[in-house]
Amino acid sequence: MIDHVLGRPSVKSRRLQVLAVLAFWSFYLFKGHRHGPPLARYLSKISSRVLTTWQTVVLTMMYLYAARNFSTLVGLASPEPMANMYDPKYFRATWVLTALDAGFWTAMKIKRKWVRDIASLVFSLFYLVAAERADEKVRKVRGALTVDHLRVSWNKGTTPYLQAAQNLMRPRFMRWPPRAIRIPRPSTSDYKEPVSGWLYYDGPISDLEHINKMILDIPGGGFVAMDPRCNDDKLFAWAGKTGLPVLSLDYKKAPEFPYPYALNECFDVYTTIIRSKGRCIGMSGMETPKVSVTGDSAGGNLATAMTLMIIESAINQRQSSIQAELPIPAGLVLLYPGLDMNIGNWMSDEQMSLIKDRRMRVTNKNYLRRKSMQYNDLVGTPHQSDDEDEDLSNSVPGTKTSKLDVGADDSGLRSPHPEYSHANRQTWAKSQPSTTVSSKDTASMSHRPEPMRTRLAMASMISYFNDRVLTPEMMRAMIILYVGPHNRPDFSQDYLLSPILAPDILLQKFPKTYFLTGERDPLVDDTVIFAGRLRRVKQAFHSQRSSQGMKGLDDITDFDEKDVAEVVLIPGISHGFTQFPTLYPPAWKLIDRCARWAVDLLNAAEARTKRDQHGSSQRHHMRTESSGDEDRPLEINMTRMRSRTISDEAKAKPNGPERPDEGNDADADKPNGNSRKRGSNGRSRFGQKSKSIVKLDSSDDLLGRRMQGLAGPLTGAHEED
Repeated sequence: MIDHVLGRPSVKSRRLQVLAVLAFWSFYLFKGHRHGPPLARYLSKISSRVLTTWQTVVLTMMYLYAARNFSTLVGLASPEPMANMYDPKYFRATWVLTALDAGFWTAMKIKRKWVRDIASLVFSLFYLVAAERADEKVRKVRGALTVDHLRVSWNKGTTPYLQAAQNLMRPRFMRWPPRAIRIPRPSTSDYKEPVSGWLYYDGPISDLEHINKMILDIPGGGFVAMDPRCNDDKLFAWAGKTGLPVLSLDYKKAPEFPYPYALNECFDVYTTIIRSKGRCIGMSGMETPKVSVTGDSAGGNLATAMTLMIIESAINQRQSSIQAELPIPAGLVLLYPGLDMNIGNWMSDEQMSLIKDRRMRVTNKNYLRRKSMQYNDLVGTPHQSDDEDEDLSNSVPGTKTSKLDVGADDSGLRSPHPEYSHANRQTWAKSQPSTTVSSKDTASMSHRPEPMRTRLAMASMISYFNDRVLTPEMMRAMIILYVGPHNRPDFSQDYLLSPILAPDILLQKFPKTYFLTGERDPLVDDTVIFAGRLRRVKQAFHSQRSSQGMKGLDDITDFDEKDVAEVVLIPGISHGFTQFPTLYPPAWKLIDRCARWAVDLLNAAEARTKRDQHGSSQRHHMRTESSGDEDRPLEINMTRMRSRTISDEAKAKPNGPERPDEGNDADADKPNGNSRKRGSNGRSRFGQKSKSIVKLDSSDDLLGRRMQGLAGPLTGAHEED
């Protein structure tokens, strides 16, 4: 109560209050009457005739417990926000995680490590019983997060006792332990320090000479924590069940290495793998390996941004025609990725149009219903039908269409799309033409609401702000730490920081992507919106090529959205479910599904390469058989017909054939096609000049002081009260 009277709550004032209470009663027990004040002695004399000492103690505890829960007994308790939030199994898992977080945060200031590890488990056991105390502890800590809190919470799986428990409970997937590995940087990189990683492979390294496929995993952890060993359950399962090498990167973490250092590390590792043809991890180096990229949470952001960098560098190299381009990965598997660093409150019309696409009604049905019911849950109004806003975008003038303008300049394709960000900027350049105001309209100058284009929908980050795994406070801390106090990225333009803003010209060449996200995840909007953008851009690009007659072997078949992106939304769960399958057993099946996806992507890429090589050999054979006679035009037409027959029999996908990399150098230290590299300033823009805000040297730099004020408490660089 003292801190409330003083008007400044703090830990020190509460500590003084506790010490004062303990000191007062200790002094009274030492100096006062041993049987208490007169009234207490009288009541004790009467009760001692009826009750024993044990009964008195139990009745006292019962009275205190009933007094503490009086509102619950009489039906005046506050509503429970978690009542219908999660699946029961997932809620039990979050109960254990919350107790572990509270226990580890309580013991984190203990100096000796062995004492801290034991105390963390003891406090966690206490918070398992006192679940409400654990919720209160976690809520207060998350309100004043630092980078140390995030690392203690997310790295707790690597502590000796929890790691031993996980090893006992995990099924045995591999006979071989993971190996620590260091990947050298390519010669064109701005950095020279090798990148650390862990190689998961169930077999000796010598067996890798006979393998030409691999999985490149980029783990999450909010850009600030969690090395690959925190994902042992998932990585052991993938390596054991696929039989493929899984390389998980231990990239440098913020705030010591802010954006874009980790992104450059991922890009350099992929470049080294391709240019060395896998020799950097023990492969034979005879052929370029097929790589499937995976990433969860923040790792999904890095995996997507890395793929955009690969596509961007390939386009630049193709235009320069100097070096061979870097091949695009076979595909991506993204688990609950964070693709928008520009946190906002409300869904835009462009975002809702992607979500409400009729073709995705089955996948997004429950997800869309919850968004539509947010307003109804507050005011109790009836719920609308699913088809109420179906064709609203077609009836509203000025609504953007999904088809590309065939004859238009591609400058629009090369620019980012801030309208797909949650906190998109208002643009006033394209103002509506002025209309004559009638006398009837001028009679009233009151503001009137505009016609509703989409049902009011809140962003998932704000809808699930009380999530037990990922909260807005944690997202705020992660973004500030990742960006750093000196970077000034444009959150509405930098698509390597927020891949959801990627230009259409890059998404046209984006490989097939699988998405796996919980339906109650605060980041579920990023998954649905980015997948919707991929489908829309790919379909528009396919329609444009068809209308222009630019059909190749892979463009004969009809457009299939499953060849672009597949989204799986798991009902009743939130974020990070693959991190704790021992607490949430259904996650094992989801981990197996991701492994099958990665293998399917690699097999499809290998089949596509063989089909392209076979088609190329067929065309070369027909050319050698043709002569200079008068029937040569007829033979050329026969060649085209035969290639079409081959394509129809193979059921080619709409993705264009990959260009062979026959001229690539096998050594990683030789020049490669990486002519487009990101510098240390963290800015990359395709098709336009980079704009930057230079920090002023003056002490009046308000933006700099604001960022220092935000980043200071997170990194612990401030004095305690």
